[in-house]
Amino acid sequence: MTTTGRMNHSFVTIALLVMHCAFGQTSHNNGKHYVGHQNQPDLNIDLLLGTEDQPEMNKLSPSEQRDKMLDILKKIDIDSNKHLNSEEITLWVQRVYRKYAFIDAKEHFPVFDPNNDGVVSWQEYNMVVHEHAFNIDVDAVLEDPEQESLRLLHLKEKRRFNFADIDGTPGLTLTEFLAFTHPSEVDHMADFTIEDVLNVYDKDKDGFINLHEFIGDIQNNDELEPSQWEIEETVRFKNLYDEDKDGKLNREEQLHWVAPNSYGSALQEAIRLIKEMDQDGDGRLSEEEVLKNQDIFMNSEVTDYGRQLQESHDEL
Repeated sequence: MTTTGRMNHSFVTIALLVMHCAFGQTSHNNGKHYVGHQNQPDLNIDLLLGTEDQPEMNKLSPSEQRDKMLDILKKIDIDSNKHLNSEEITLWVQRVYRKYAFIDAKEHFPVFDPNNDGVVSWQEYNMVVHEHAFNIDVDAVLEDPEQESLRLLHLKEKRRFNFADIDGTPGLTLTEFLAFTHPSEVDHMADFTIEDVLNVYDKDKDGFINLHEFIGDIQNNDELEPSQWEIEETVRFKNLYDEDKDGKLNREEQLHWVAPNSYGSALQEAIRLIKEMDQDGDGRLSEEEVLKNQDIFMNSEVTDYGRQLQESHDEL
């Protein structure tokens, strides 16, 4: 791809990301209810890696895989006691979550900082995405439905921009730009993410999302029997998100749904791994336990479903 083509692709990518607020909308793909990126730890490594990654994986001998995993274990093991506790695993999983988001933000940042002053101003952002600056009237309701929809969208953009800007100085640094473009990857954006999803789904404004609100307008009210999609979404709601089984999603459960890359979601993955692999019941994982459960470890978010076994030691 040429430089010009890559730049145009960058504009489109970021514009779609921030204009449509992918983290707060539902995309009904392949019969699944997605809001942002979803964790699916039950999927196997072949499906998650994709066919293009298989030749590299197949090049690793069992001993090479073992050496790679031991390398990762040493990096996770903050206190170097040769055991992994839930906090160490949680912090590492978050690091894995955020690696690619940071790479993406770093790649696009120069496009939005044309004067190279190290910050992206609101005006610079608008000039790149919309090709002109916007003066948003917070109170004026426009008669034209399309124009009003755009006004609300710009207001939402500006709120997210301001929410990401936490250092008190105008404009977004690279870290703040990451929060703006990938809010589900940054813990301090959790309140904005929850507010956004409640505005869309919480029809009765009680602060919770019940099953009817979760399924939304997609449900088929004309049929006597629920569709296969509704059945699958009901199972997903009850088994994956409604952890306390009270029939509605509270704040933490909403966060797991819309921001699965949060600390809480990473902690859940850590707890799951320890529960499945901890053979001596001490609440942590030894090197021996990891090596004895190599398939579980490779099919987890700790190794990015095996991708980290393909990277050099410096990239981990």
